[in-house]
Amino acid sequence: MENRRWTPLVISLLAIVITAGILVWSRYKGNQATEIIISSPPRVEQIGEVYIGGAVNNPGLYPLRADDSIAILVQVAGGTTGGTECDNISLYVLEAGEKCSPQKIDLNRAEVWLLEALPGIGSDRANAIVDYRNQNGPFRNVSELTKVSGIGTKTFQQIEPLVTIAE
Repeated sequence: MENRRWTPLVISLLAIVITAGILVWSRYKGNQATEIIISSPPRVEQIGEVYIGGAVNNPGLYPLRADDSIAILVQVAGGTTGGTECDNISLYVLEAGEKCSPQKIDLNRAEVWLLEALPGIGSDRANAIVDYRNQNGPFRNVSELTKVSGIGTKTFQQIEPLVTIAE
């Protein structure tokens, strides 16, 4: 007699579970197409050039983009020299037709990767410049480059207008 009471209850619960399963399955089918859109970051156009000079490691003319900050520009110029802080910054806007001098590389501060960018100076000569600087102390004038192994008069004449010695 007790089985007669439990049988309708079990059948009702089973019908509810099956109906709920069918409803859930019909709403959340796994075979629906999913669209994934990958967008690249917006390309920032160069809006001009800016000369960065003063207490930076590599003063010179750099590209200016709309989203550049002063901190980014100082970082691009090799950072500040000797622990100098960026709390006193001057901005100079060129007159129409006014030209900036080309960027010069400081032989006493430049790292190997920057020296490699000079014409006629590859990895070996750039390392030789740094080795010479480490063994003999800082360069006193740019003509001292001819004392570096692998740099002759012809190579020196190519790079002379592109290098400097910071004071």
